[in-house]
Amino acid sequence: MRVIVVGAGVVGTLHAWHAVERGHQVVQIEREAEARGASLRNFGQIWVSGRAGGEELDTALRARELWESIGARVPGLGFRANGSLTPLRGERELAVAEAALARTDAAARGYKLFTPDEARAVNPALRGTFDAALYCERDAAVEPRTAQLALREQLSRSPDYTFLPGREVRDVIGERAVRDDHGDVHTGDVVVLCTGAWLGGLVRELAGPELPVRRVRLQMMQTDPLGEPLTTSVADADSFRYYPAYRSPALDELNTLQPQAPTAAEHRMQLLMVQRADGGLTIGDTHEYEHPFAFDTLEDPYDHLTEVVESFLGRPLPRIRRRWAGVYAQCTDTGRVVHRQRVRDGVWLVTGPGGRGMTCSPAIAETTANELGW
Repeated sequence: MRVIVVGAGVVGTLHAWHAVERGHQVVQIEREAEARGASLRNFGQIWVSGRAGGEELDTALRARELWESIGARVPGLGFRANGSLTPLRGERELAVAEAALARTDAAARGYKLFTPDEARAVNPALRGTFDAALYCERDAAVEPRTAQLALREQLSRSPDYTFLPGREVRDVIGERAVRDDHGDVHTGDVVVLCTGAWLGGLVRELAGPELPVRRVRLQMMQTDPLGEPLTTSVADADSFRYYPAYRSPALDELNTLQPQAPTAAEHRMQLLMVQRADGGLTIGDTHEYEHPFAFDTLEDPYDHLTEVVESFLGRPLPRIRRRWAGVYAQCTDTGRVVHRQRVRDGVWLVTGPGGRGMTCSPAIAETTANELGW
């Protein structure tokens, strides 16, 4: 088959990967010189721990397997099975963790409850004060700023793969063909539109105004090297409020009797933190849903994140090297992992994984390939 993939973010690139792996010819078209969206502006976490049970968890676990196998072939991904720790303070946070441990799928996630000493044995950088920590063995990480480049470098070794940057797809021509802004028409047996948070223009024309996907804006930051290993990813108990795996009466009690700090509540915040290959820390994040999004970043959320991180590390953060905002596309139907829609004969739109994008992309693309009979 000849597969046309529009978009060079992580979702598009993994679709290209699966198509080439199955022996098909692939043309991948990207409107920028390189992907610039949420595929780069994320934590690089393969985040199994908080996923909803059922399809979402199954997708994340399958993606975790695929990331590890691809990472063995593509060292530039920077795949590492680092797991995660969520330090806990107080009885209410501990009760939410204990409810998660009682889930029937807790073992599949690799949940364990650690004492502070056990947590520090796994991650000695956590010198701050906490009462316990929830460990998730199945969480992992890759390097988001280089992952697509490394994957595409590997893909480019195949004579069946062509990358066309700097071309914006403007039209779908009949069936199974698109025209770019250079006037060139690209025809295949199937076209897959992986356009990320770009939901206007051609996407709106094809999918209609009622596309069940919304855009979400977030703020993040990255530090200079920490000077020591942060051997696991780290979250705080505010993450319990945002991930479906932690829903329980204990979480309801936490929300009612121990609400978020005002800044965290205002900006819908949680702490997620992972160490980059250069030793720096990627730290976030906020969530903004109301349009139009601000064009600038706000300092209060960064101050809050700094305070939380320093309380876990028991030391000052290194200098903040970068701050940024990003936008991703998220299904408004919370029961769906991704929005996959045939918008024309032979033309499919795959979008809206939300914060699951980096985690689940390999399995999302595999499912597309299976369903379309590649």
